[in-house]
Amino acid sequence: MKSFAPLLLALAIGAGPAADALAASSLHHTKTTAKTTAKAAKAAKAGRKAGRKAQAAAPARPAIDYDGEAVNFSDWQAVRDFEDDIVARNGFERAQIEDVIKRARFIDSAVQLVKPAPPGKPKNWQAYSDRFIEPIRINAGVRFWNENADLLSRAEATYGVPAEIIVGILGVETIYGRDTGRFRVVDVLTTLAFAYPEAPNRANRMAFFRSELEHTLLLARKENIDPFSLLGSFAGAVGMPQFMPGNILKYGVDFDGDGIVDLRGSAADAIGSVANFLVEHGWDRNNTGPAVFPANVAPSLAWQGLLGGLEARYRPGELDGAGVATRTALPDGRLYGLVDLQNGADPTEYWVANANFFAITKYNRSYFYAMSVIELGRAVRLARGI
Repeated sequence: MKSFAPLLLALAIGAGPAADALAASSLHHTKTTAKTTAKAAKAAKAGRKAGRKAQAAAPARPAIDYDGEAVNFSDWQAVRDFEDDIVARNGFERAQIEDVIKRARFIDSAVQLVKPAPPGKPKNWQAYSDRFIEPIRINAGVRFWNENADLLSRAEATYGVPAEIIVGILGVETIYGRDTGRFRVVDVLTTLAFAYPEAPNRANRMAFFRSELEHTLLLARKENIDPFSLLGSFAGAVGMPQFMPGNILKYGVDFDGDGIVDLRGSAADAIGSVANFLVEHGWDRNNTGPAVFPANVAPSLAWQGLLGGLEARYRPGELDGAGVATRTALPDGRLYGLVDLQNGADPTEYWVANANFFAITKYNRSYFYAMSVIELGRAVRLARGI
């Protein structure tokens, strides 16, 4: 059996053009869309002027940006039960698991960061999108696309996911590997697995993080690395695409063929893994049209019952019957969902989305997230002049 031998090197997991139609609806029709297009063009221009200078001026960051608290997790009954379970199920040596758990540190900042936002603050799509459709990400996206054009084209041909969607995800997640996280994954997962803050879904979240802690140990054994060498976000996400350890094992792709799924050091593996994840979560390569269509809703409010959920469930006729109208005809034979993008005190935007939009929401369960991926990818494509 392989042991968790410490390594001197960092963990080696982690790190045709898209059809215009995929984001065509973002270029036409509504006033909001025109503002978004103008914003993207302005950001792209600024990014071309300041990109490299801004990136070079970024201050150096420590490898780990927290101290943590030394606690003996193994004194906790729930932790001992967890150790018993994974040793029995996975054939780990008990002493190895106990050593890892004893060395884990309690990270209070992770506990604070996973707490839900205070109620009462209105959602604001324009404020959210301003964080991502901006010069630094656009400029970095242009460089990343130019440097990896062949890989993106190969991923598009292999999986049917447009290059601009992959570029959008990697830009939103980590600015193409610039900020992949500086928390030891074992520390944050152990903390959240056994000390998740009080919340209505606390039991489910703790079960999720215990599963991810188990996957981290399995991943370390598979790659023969020290689990403490694995750095990530405050929630344990790893590498350029911010995959949780379980998703690395399940959806990670060795796209450069070197025998390792390296989501931190290999742009190829990050590109292939993102595309594979989307396909496994419902991306339809045969749907080459727009992922979203701007929509108007009727005063009758019959359409309100169609809101919510993360899947396409309605036929065009059902949307029309409920008072949802798009500026262009929806392709027949497909299902759609109604998406609302709230703008605080300003009017809400409404969009009709197909299955490919909802595949992106499986990456992050948020309409805002999926739309920002689409908009950033489009802005990068426009900045490249294609």
